[in-house]
Amino acid sequence: MSRRGLAAVASVLDQAASSATNILVLVLAARLSSASGFADFSMVYVTFSVLLGLNMAYVGQSLVLEKGELIGAECRSAVGFTAAASAAVGALLLVVGLALPGATGSAFLALGLVLPLVLLQDGLRYCFSALRVPQRALAADVLRLVCVVAALALQPEGASAGRLVLAWGLSALPALGVGLWLLRPYVRGARADLRPYLRRGHLGQRFVVEFAVGNGSSQLAVLGLGVFATPLAVGALRGATTLFGPLNVLFNSANAFGPPVLGRLGGKRATVRATAALGLVLAAVGAGWATALYLLPDRLGRELLGDTWAGASALLPATGAQYAVMGLGTCALLTLRVLAPKATLSLQVVFSLLSVGLLLGGYAVWGVAGAAWGLAAGSALKALAAWWRVTRLPAAAGSREPEPAAAA
Repeated sequence: MSRRGLAAVASVLDQAASSATNILVLVLAARLSSASGFADFSMVYVTFSVLLGLNMAYVGQSLVLEKGELIGAECRSAVGFTAAASAAVGALLLVVGLALPGATGSAFLALGLVLPLVLLQDGLRYCFSALRVPQRALAADVLRLVCVVAALALQPEGASAGRLVLAWGLSALPALGVGLWLLRPYVRGARADLRPYLRRGHLGQRFVVEFAVGNGSSQLAVLGLGVFATPLAVGALRGATTLFGPLNVLFNSANAFGPPVLGRLGGKRATVRATAALGLVLAAVGAGWATALYLLPDRLGRELLGDTWAGASALLPATGAQYAVMGLGTCALLTLRVLAPKATLSLQVVFSLLSVGLLLGGYAVWGVAGAAWGLAAGSALKALAAWWRVTRLPAAAGSREPEPAAAA
């Protein structure tokens, strides 16, 4: 296998390790907690997921587009900015934790303490990607996976959400140390410069907007259910989506490695054929996975999610439908990214906000099940709109636009 092929395999495995970490953290937390305890943990974890996505968009996605001899300095700057920004946000979370009562406040206090560790450890993946050594990211992330599973497995049944958050966060220390050690040869002697991240027009600002409307808005809407409705709704929705974690690996891999491959196909017709076929495959896999989960015996379901299984299992039809149409939507947006990259932002803004409205409206009318079906409807409408936009592209679209594929 060529060096490029090995790098691609390492990148896919690293994405799988990172996704497996998120899945197992939620599964272990659900098994150790009561339904109300997992709801508190889920609210904190949703908050972390939003912050992680913002850091990925603002720092990570702009970093991987950097080229040239100064890439070591860029990586050192990215690490420095992530450390400073996460420490500042962690301090704000400490204030939030002090303001909130009971177990929820304790959980947010714990997140504020460990946030710099977990964000910095995850951010190293983008440094290794920019340096084209994803195997180093894989080594650190596998260690992270092993340590977090061991740390949570040692916690007693009925452990509080705050204790689980502390165990989860502190278990990042070994992987963070190894990651910094593996990065050191590439940044030795380079000087960090945080000023580009603070300037107006920084590339990450555009990526933050796309994340905010594409992913962050729905995460914040789910979090809002816990603030304005009930934390148990967050736990049920989070538990259901956790079961579909393996599909996120497929979607993320398609986004990561699809553009370079599609960019070499030469025009709209070949690209659309490939992405439409891939979309149908992902939709079928999503439907099949949902069916398997729906037929899972309750005994095995409780082994996976503990007390949260009862609420999460009722949402499986809606969440399964959402992930099936997400496979089609992912490939439609992937097509636009290759053929007309400027067409995706408006779609993300309009239909992500529509999904939030459908989620909240569905909850107001039909409760948690309505919220889940609202998310599914929003994903379906986004997929339809994206494919309609693909059909409106001129036949020559993409034939003279190699830049997006090269940048990916």
